[in-house]
Amino acid sequence: MSRNQYDERLTTLRTDVVLLAETVLERYEDAVDAMTAGDTRRADQIIRQDDEINSRYLALEQECTTLIARRQPVASELRLVTASFKILTDLERIADLAVNLAGRTAYGTTELHDATDIRTLGMTAGEMVATAVEAYETETSDACRSVAATDEELDADCETANRQLIRELIAERAADGHDERELAATVDRTTRALLTVRDIERVGDHAVNIAARTLYMIDSDAELLY
Repeated sequence: MSRNQYDERLTTLRTDVVLLAETVLERYEDAVDAMTAGDTRRADQIIRQDDEINSRYLALEQECTTLIARRQPVASELRLVTASFKILTDLERIADLAVNLAGRTAYGTTELHDATDIRTLGMTAGEMVATAVEAYETETSDACRSVAATDEELDADCETANRQLIRELIAERAADGHDERELAATVDRTTRALLTVRDIERVGDHAVNIAARTLYMIDSDAELLY
């Protein structure tokens, strides 16, 4: 492989990672919308499209391996390829979390506790992913750090949501004259809401991972890696 060919493949790798990220983010945002709106048709479509994400992920992972094996990349090139490799894993896991969210709609679980607030949390995590991917594409260090700062806010908001959900469930259980079927339905809704908040928080964590790998790629700065 010539020097020019290698450079072209590095450029193409970055472009393809960004394109995959855009697809994953679109699916994730659609999953949040479908779940909070009870759109089972759209949710089912998101689940069925997951194989496409997996195929693209595996192809790009193989390209990263090939780029390392074919030449001895200089330090900056090696950081790009290894960052891309690890970012691909985070993108694939975000796609899996989108399927989790869609699954809570597609199998009849459309009634979600406090869906408006959950949608706000979901959109915040999505914005973090978008910022991290843009930082990777444009090599912007400050954007990486802003993702980490936003994650602290998201974690706090998720913790607040979890406590509120648990308090309301305890209050419902303690109420006099409650109907057992209604209580069971409340437990089911609350459990799904707690799982959803957990998945959204994990999306934020993957956004931080992308930002951390990007910052190291740009500046050899491990500030966000640990």
